[in-house]
Amino acid sequence: MADPAQAQMLAAPDIALAQHQHDALVEAFRRADVTVHYVDSPQMPPPNLMFVADLMFMTPEGAILGRPASTVRAGEERLVACRLAELGIPILLSVHGAGTFEGADAAWLDSETVLLATGLRTNAEGAAQVTNLLRDMDVEVIQVGLPYGTMHLMGQLRFADRDLAVAWPGRVPYRAVQAMRDRGFRVLFLPDEQEAVHGMALNFVTLGPRSLLMPAGNSITQSFYEKEGIRCETVDVDELLKAAGGIGCLTGILRRETAG
Repeated sequence: MADPAQAQMLAAPDIALAQHQHDALVEAFRRADVTVHYVDSPQMPPPNLMFVADLMFMTPEGAILGRPASTVRAGEERLVACRLAELGIPILLSVHGAGTFEGADAAWLDSETVLLATGLRTNAEGAAQVTNLLRDMDVEVIQVGLPYGTMHLMGQLRFADRDLAVAWPGRVPYRAVQAMRDRGFRVLFLPDEQEAVHGMALNFVTLGPRSLLMPAGNSITQSFYEKEGIRCETVDVDELLKAAGGIGCLTGILRRETAG
């Protein structure tokens, strides 16, 4: 596409540099003993396929397959479904009909509770389908609405530990903060909105308790995290950020260690 906006991107990335940064991101995960699986396409991949977190949501019993609201991304979930099948991961639900759901709108608070957001990308029907499945698994679902102008729950809230969350003030749903505090979470609020907007400083992946991988170049936010006892590994992804997604968006979590 000649116009980056038609592919939901902020600017046209330099493909070679973006590929180099993507490779560096994979190596950063591997240095942290994280197993990385790629999602491949037999033809030219859709421009946003790299943002795998939107296309699936994992449960202890298997995956929930997303259904993107965007026509630009329609059908990407089929490629993720093929990869999950190759890895032997059951698909419990493929959101269908009038429903839309993107995995970045859901988050586990603990082993029995999921936050599920509706808004730009996940609609009421999609949320109902996901909720019904999770309730069949005896999981409590807390539905929250996202403020107008925000894209995903992931962009407003991340978890640094079992009892420590980081949120974007003015964008994180009030009910989400209330639910976390009711369950003993301490909620930190980002210190610098410019780094959140331009550097996606909140769009990190948690590697372990109080240990995370975040985009480089966010010195104010990184210092804030470190003062709170959070160990930060960084990687340059500024070219990838032009595609309007960060490290968290690029990473579909399949399994985490539960011990400790």
